[in-house]
Amino acid sequence: SSAIWLKHLPTPTIIGLKANSPLPEAMSAEEEKEDAEMQGKTEAKTEEAEESAEAKKDVADGKEEEKEEQDDEEAKESAEKKEPEKPKEQEADAADDARAKVSPGAVDINSADATLNVMPTAGNKLLMPLTEGGFQHLLAGFRTTAGIKSGRYMFEVKIVETHNRNEQQGGQGRVPMPRQLVRLGLSTAGSSLILADGGSNCVSIDSEGFFVFEKARRKVSQKCGRNVTMALLVNMDEASPNANTISIFKDGVRACEPQAIPEKLRGKTLFPTITYKNVTLQVNFGPIPLKELPFKCNMLASAAAADVELAEVPKPSDGKYEVVFPVGLPDQGYFDWVDSFLEKNPGYVELSDRKILEWASKSGLWRPKNQGPSNDKPDMKFGIREMDDMSVKRLLSNIAPVACQNFIVPELRANLLAHERKDALSKFALPNFKKTAAVIMGEPTAEYKAKVKDIILAEKKNKVELERKKKAAEEERKRVLEEKKKKAEEARKAAKRKRDGEEEEAKEDEPDEAKEEAKAEDEEVVVQLTDEEKDLTHRKMANPDMTESVLAKSYADFSLPSKEEGFDDITYHWQPEGDVAKLLKDWVFAKKLTQRVEDLKPGDSFKESWSQWQKSIQEWRKLASEWKDPNKRKALLAKRAEAKKKEAEEKGDEAPKEDPEVDVDDLDVFSVDNVSDIGNGEPLFANFVYEDWFLLSTRYEIHLLLHSFKKDLND
Repeated sequence: SSAIWLKHLPTPTIIGLKANSPLPEAMSAEEEKEDAEMQGKTEAKTEEAEESAEAKKDVADGKEEEKEEQDDEEAKESAEKKEPEKPKEQEADAADDARAKVSPGAVDINSADATLNVMPTAGNKLLMPLTEGGFQHLLAGFRTTAGIKSGRYMFEVKIVETHNRNEQQGGQGRVPMPRQLVRLGLSTAGSSLILADGGSNCVSIDSEGFFVFEKARRKVSQKCGRNVTMALLVNMDEASPNANTISIFKDGVRACEPQAIPEKLRGKTLFPTITYKNVTLQVNFGPIPLKELPFKCNMLASAAAADVELAEVPKPSDGKYEVVFPVGLPDQGYFDWVDSFLEKNPGYVELSDRKILEWASKSGLWRPKNQGPSNDKPDMKFGIREMDDMSVKRLLSNIAPVACQNFIVPELRANLLAHERKDALSKFALPNFKKTAAVIMGEPTAEYKAKVKDIILAEKKNKVELERKKKAAEEERKRVLEEKKKKAEEARKAAKRKRDGEEEEAKEDEPDEAKEEAKAEDEEVVVQLTDEEKDLTHRKMANPDMTESVLAKSYADFSLPSKEEGFDDITYHWQPEGDVAKLLKDWVFAKKLTQRVEDLKPGDSFKESWSQWQKSIQEWRKLASEWKDPNKRKALLAKRAEAKKKEAEEKGDEAPKEDPEVDVDDLDVFSVDNVSDIGNGEPLFANFVYEDWFLLSTRYEIHLLLHSFKKDLND
């Protein structure tokens, strides 16, 4: 049987036999029978193994097919989950326009409509910022000379460089982020030059990728950095599928989908506006773009004249720009008049502390809401050293005199003092400025009074509206809470009915409380002025125009301006010069009756008298000390007796008798001629203790101060 088994193996693998070696001899019949049985069993096992292998193969094939089907399903699901393909560019190539174009150079930076930290160079092609003295925290902004009314146009800016300054340590304020920023957008004429200031007169997209209108802000594109060309496409073509939209393109590639221009701005002439901080920009208004867009588009410089409105850069008629110095009294409508002046003359730039605060707020700097202590000099509490130490104001005083703009300088206290006025005028010493003093004292005009009443009425209306909104919000909160409780209770009852097998109750229609509340909110707020408010000439503001301490130190020197100080013109807006001069004099006299003289100090007369007093009191204290010593008292009395005897001999009189006894307790102190001798050699202050001497010195010091006040005040 072994031989038969071995015969089935390949010849080279026969163990113990060499290839081509002779096989063993033939087996017997029994051996053949056993061998046949063995072979049958082996073949059966082989068949079973083959069947098992085939079964395993079938299972594996089935699993592989199942896996392939699963992979196909996953691929199908993945394909379904994929974002839909972005729509193809809907903007078409600009058609040829035979209409008249704007003249070359007409579209440019409007230097009269720009913040003072916009530093143009290279023919207005490069814009640099100021990055020192706190200006690294303030946004710069300007409008173009061309406002878009219709059509589709674009303009570009390229971020040439970014500026990074190491901030001085020590401040606790929050520096606005990001440090470098560019905003491209649209704004109406006369509105803020700082885009995204929370107002409804502008819309913008910034280099961080945010679309901003009023206080709403959402991400619409990726961030743009240095060496990137940003193009703003303004589509106001009503025939376009993307009409009334703006889009940003990054190096010629669309960076965001068209963003709708808000309804509040539609139908208005919108001026392209650029706001930036800590970057140098290359500005391109055309006609050739720095980066081609996927479609042909006209640039702003090649716009059709009918599609744009050109703003004229004001030129002074006599070749001189004007700087106005308002002169008025505190808490008598000074800043309301300034605001009214700026409304009538939007081409003037205000130089004041309150304007710096407004600029900083629009630039994202945070400070406490209470601006105190006064309207003239509000606190600079940003927690940033360059802002708090008034570095911005000092730098502005150097920039303004070289800028070709009209200015108004509402410095209330400084404009009332002659030496302060001279210092301010010396900064505008160049001959291209006309220096005007505007005196606003006395009885205001009817126009001003009407304006004040309108302001008071608007404030009352805003207050009522704010209270109404607050009340509505609280009622809405309660309504939502009640609704949630009601729904929870209904759900609980429904679950109970379901468990009990009861039918669901029919719901009754309830009145829509939300609509009723909305209708109530839409009702116009009606407010009226009280009789007291109608009689007001000037409105009372939240903060005083000038603090009491500052007023007390300077009011006595208040004076009216004169041409000798360097003014080219002096205008009296409310009353004539004579009436104003008398009014100011009476006002100062009235203040002298009630105001403290903060800087008053004792003069030479007081110091001389006080020095003599110190010597006298030292002698008296020495005399009192010697009188208490018995031995020294005898010496004092002997010396006194000798002096009296000598005096009598000189006069030819008899020697004095013994001194009379004096009862100190019954002594009338006002009858004593010499405090050092009450008649018996005893000083009046013989029994003084420390408190008596202190009280005596204090009373005499007050006596000297009272008499010195009139001399030192010299009024």
